Amino acid sequence: MTLTTNNPAVTPQVLSIHDVPANRRRGGDIRTLLSPATVGAKSGFLGTLTLRPGEFVSEHWHPYSEEFLYCVSGQVVARLDGEHTALPAEHGLLIPIGTRHRIVNDGDETAFLVFHLSPLAPRPDLGHVDTEPLPQP
Repeated sequence: MTLTTNNPAVTPQVLSIHDVPANRRRGGDIRTLLSPATVGAKSGFLGTLTLRPGEFVSEHWHPYSEEFLYCVSGQVVARLDGEHTALPAEHGLLIPIGTRHRIVNDGDETAFLVFHLSPLAPRPDLGHVDTEPLPQP
């Protein structure tokens, strides 16, 4: 299949989660797959999150972006502004702009999720605000 685009600055690309390194800074295995840095995306970014039992992504919030989170397999609990919301497999969750959130796998199987954030922050360093200490490696 040939892909075409009307935007000459962005070339359609296919990437695997194995093509990008894991980011474990906030916990779990986060892989930013389609982003400005990897494919020249202009409006947002997409990635995956793998959380083994007991792992979590530390609490943070996004001042410019809403986050779409889809649980492919396993299950997690999202703490949204202090309230707990279950996110089982085959369910999605919208995390509005400015909502503090922490994702925890309190189950007994590995959880695999896909996320998308949009719109982009003006600069990458403005995209996340951490609200708790980051996990130790």
